[in-house]
Amino acid sequence: MDGMIAEVTAAIADAEGVEPSELDYRLYDYVDPDAIEQLASGPDNSWTLTFSVPNHEVTVTDGGRVVVSDERVEPIA
Repeated sequence: MDGMIAEVTAAIADAEGVEPSELDYRLYDYVDPDAIEQLASGPDNSWTLTFSVPNHEVTVTDGGRVVVSDERVEPIA
């Protein structure tokens, strides 16, 4: 794994409390890793990418910040 993809995978694994190799899914099943790398290595544009993986919403920003939050489930009324 390279650069930003490794950081994103590590952040998701940390949120799950496991090692990156122990995740039950592959990142590319939910987002195009090449797209993340292209955004991260592109010119100094401002960007934010948000996508969902099981149990989490992941946000990656142009500054290299990766935020993994628990997926919120709305209660059934």
